[in-house]
Amino acid sequence: MPDAITTAVLRGALARIAAKMESCSDELNALDAQLGDGDLGVTMVRGTRAVASELPNLPDDVGLALLKCAQAFTKLSGSTYGTLLATGLMSAAKATKGRTEVPWLEVSPLLASALLAMAQRKWRKIGRENRARRLGGGTRRHRGNRRPRRAGCGCRRGGGQCLDRFRNQPARQGRARIFGEKSVGKDDPGMVAFERIIEGLKSSDE
Repeated sequence: MPDAITTAVLRGALARIAAKMESCSDELNALDAQLGDGDLGVTMVRGTRAVASELPNLPDDVGLALLKCAQAFTKLSGSTYGTLLATGLMSAAKATKGRTEVPWLEVSPLLASALLAMAQRKWRKIGRENRARRLGGGTRRHRGNRRPRRAGCGCRRGGGQCLDRFRNQPARQGRARIFGEKSVGKDDPGMVAFERIIEGLKSSDE
């Protein structure tokens, strides 16, 4: 396993995420249909396909590579969810611009900064948005890890616990909020999408 994140590492990880989105698209669409427009899977497939098409052209500069990915995702995925993901990528891009290697230990603060950027763009209070909570749970579990495999396991545990915790609470943000108490017992589609992203990463850290 490489000692740090490089553009080569990003290429492998992003390709696996794109493949994961292809396989779980129907699941995400079905979940989103219960609380939203029913097109989250389509959004993720379009966005990750666009990113995958750019992989051969990514520069060695990790920050510029992340920026290019963000731009590619939003080009074919103009949804709110896609915009939030791109915002997180751009936050990480800004923090890593000019570097060809980023130690694994820095991933946690990068995720925390991405979380803050996403929350500030759409919501004033971080704690009131399930998708931000999902990323926050994974961030806390990742903190302090120098080994990508162990960090990945921590993110998956944190994400799963967060999903379980908020499943029985009513949605308060986004289109899902109009369902009120009817949303109780249903998984937030965006949180599940983050879960699938992490699962896609799993095979890239083995």
